[in-house]
Amino acid sequence: MSFMQITDDPTVRFGRAAAGRLALPAAPRSAGILHLGLGSFHRAHQAAYTSAAVARDGGDWGIIGVASRSRRIVDALREQDLLYSIAEISPAGMSLSAAGVHTDVFTAAEEPERVVGGIADRGIRIVTLTVTENGYSYSPATGALDTADAGVAADLTGGVPQTTIGQLARGLQRRSASGDPLTVLSCDNLAANGAHTERLVREFLAALPADEGAETLAYLDAAVTFPSSMVDRIVPSTTDQLRRDVAARLGAWDDAPVPAEPFTMWAIEDRFAAGRPAWEAGGAVFTDEVDRYEQMKVRLLNGTHSLIAYLGALRGQTLIGESIAQDSVERAARRVLRGEYLPSVDMPSGIDAREYEEQLFARWGNTALGHRTSQVGTDGSVKLGQRIPGPAALALDGGTMPHMIALTVAGYLACVAPLPGFDPGPHAAAMTDPAGRRLADLAATSRDGRELARRAIAGLQLFGDDLAGRTTFIDRVGELVDVIVGHGVDAAIGESIEASDASAASAARSQSRTKEMPR
Repeated sequence: MSFMQITDDPTVRFGRAAAGRLALPAAPRSAGILHLGLGSFHRAHQAAYTSAAVARDGGDWGIIGVASRSRRIVDALREQDLLYSIAEISPAGMSLSAAGVHTDVFTAAEEPERVVGGIADRGIRIVTLTVTENGYSYSPATGALDTADAGVAADLTGGVPQTTIGQLARGLQRRSASGDPLTVLSCDNLAANGAHTERLVREFLAALPADEGAETLAYLDAAVTFPSSMVDRIVPSTTDQLRRDVAARLGAWDDAPVPAEPFTMWAIEDRFAAGRPAWEAGGAVFTDEVDRYEQMKVRLLNGTHSLIAYLGALRGQTLIGESIAQDSVERAARRVLRGEYLPSVDMPSGIDAREYEEQLFARWGNTALGHRTSQVGTDGSVKLGQRIPGPAALALDGGTMPHMIALTVAGYLACVAPLPGFDPGPHAAAMTDPAGRRLADLAATSRDGRELARRAIAGLQLFGDDLAGRTTFIDRVGELVDVIVGHGVDAAIGESIEASDASAASAARSQSRTKEMPR
C-alpha cells in the first residue's frame, strides 16, 4: 500500500503495523511510572522526555496514563497500540515524531479503585501529575486543603476517592503497609509544587478521623519524596484540522496527535526515593534552583501570557500570535514583564533575563501554532492566584502601583464576569473558570467595575488574603474595568501604559534624589 493510498483513509489507523513515515520507538519492558492527567501537555512533555530516556538507557520506565473523566484519548490510544505523534509546529513548518512510552491507559472515573491500587503497586516507583492548578482541591485564599469541597469531604469519609489529593493519600495509605519507597512528582504550575503537593496530602491524612492517617504520615517521613519541578512547553488543543494535516504527512490516521512548539524545558529537583529515568537524555535539567525556574516561568511567561490572552480576547483576536502582533498588546506585555514581574524574580544561574524575554516573545509570536486566547485565559481564578499576588505585593510595598498587573486582573474580570450590558466577545465567552458562576453572580448585581473588583478580590479573596486587603490596588483594578467597559480595551491599555510610565519616572526621580542626599 503506497503512502498516498492511505493518506486520507481514517480506517487505516496509526500503529505498529501502520507507522507511515515515522520511525517507531522501542516499547518499554514494563511500567515504573503512574501518571495522573493524560492530557496533551503530558504527552508532549513528560512522556517525550521519558521516551528519550528509555531510548538511551532502557529501563522499566513505561508510563501507565490515567485520564480523569473523558475516554476520548484512552480509546484513541488503545486503538493505536498506545502510539501517537507529536507535531512540532513553527512558522518554518511542521515536523512529526512518534511517541510510545505508555504501557497502558485508563479512565479514573470508570476505574477509581485502579488509581489507588496503581499508587500502591510496588512496581510503580514514581507518580507524576498534570492535573492543572485546579486539580489540587486547595483554597486560593489560604493555600490549605479545601476540606469544605464536596469531593474532598466525601474522600475523607471513606470509599473510593475521587479527588487527586484523595487518590494520592489513599494510595499512599495502602502502600504504607509494604513500606516501598515512592516519589510523587507534580508537573503543574504551582509555586513550590512538590512542597505544595506534600502539604495537601499531609493535611488530608491529618484530617482523617481517629488518627487513621498517623501510620501513613510516618511512612511519608521515611520513604516518600515530593520533589519540585518546573515544566515549560506551549501545547495548544488538538483540532480536526491538525488530525488531517498529520494524516497527510504521516500516511495513516492518528486520532490523538499532539501539537507543540519546538521549545521545551524541564527543571527538576533531584530527590527520588526509588530511582528515576534518565530524563536528561531529553534535555531535562536537574538543579537545586527549581524555585528560581518556577518564578521565572510562572511570572515572566505565564503571568505575561495571561495579559496577552485577556487583552487579545477583548480585542477580538482568536490566537495568542495574533494578539501579540498588535503593537498595543506587545507594549503592555513588555511593560508588565520588565517593570512588574522581573523585579520579583531571582533568575536561575546562567540565564540572561533579556535573552529569555526575547525568546518568550518569539514563542508567543508563533502564529502557526494556533494557541487560542480562550485556552490561555481559561481557569484564570486559579492561574492568576499563582502569578500575581507576590509581584503585585512587592510593587505596592515599594510604593509603586503595578498598573499592568492591575490591567491583567481587570481584563480577566471583564472577560469572565462582564458587567450588565457589556459584551466581551466570543473568545472571552469561550473561557471557563471554576469561579465563573460566582463571579457572574457578583457582576450581575454590581453597579460598576469598582464594586465588582471589591467584591471579587476582597470579598471572595480571589487572589489570596494579602491582595484582599490592598484597597488601592483593588480600586485601580475597578477603574480599569470601567475603562474597558466604557471606552474599550485599547483605552485601558493606553491609560495603563501612561500611568506605568509616570510611576517609573517618579520612582527614578525619587531614587536620584536619594543618591544625591548628603551623608
